[in-house]
Amino acid sequence: MSKGFHADVVVRWSDMDAFQHINHARMVTLLEEARIPWLFQDGCPTVTLRDGAVIADLHVRYRGQLRHEDSPLDILMWVEKIRAVDFTIAYEVRPKGAGLDVSPSIVASTQIAAFDIDTQRLRRLSGPEREYLESWQRA
Repeated sequence: MSKGFHADVVVRWSDMDAFQHINHARMVTLLEEARIPWLFQDGCPTVTLRDGAVIADLHVRYRGQLRHEDSPLDILMWVEKIRAVDFTIAYEVRPKGAGLDVSPSIVASTQIAAFDIDTQRLRRLSGPEREYLESWQRA
C-alpha cells in the first residue's frame, strides 16, 4: 500500500444531522481536525504554513453513510499534487475498524495555497515545505 497519514477523529454528538448521519459542514471540520496534526506536527518543515495558508478548493464525495457509532473515523490522507504555490491533499474516510480493503465512505480533496499574511498575497512553497509534501505523495 502506498504511504499515507492516518488520523483517528472522534465524531461528536453535535456532528450529527436530523437523520443521524454526519452533517456535511461538520464533515469538513472533521477533515480539518485530521489534517492539522499531520501538517503542523512538531518538527515538520511546513511550519511556515502555520503563518499563512488558505483553502483554495474543497471537494467531498459521499459514497456511504457515516454515523456516530462509526467513531472514531479512520481518515487516510496523502499529497495528491504539488504546484508552485499550492498543494492538494486527498482523503479517504472509513468507519472505525474498517480495513483499507473496504471502500471508503467518503473521498475528498483540499487544495491549500501558501499565503503571506503581511502582503496578503500567495507565496511560493519553500524548499523544505515542498520536500516534506513530496515525501507524502503516492508512487
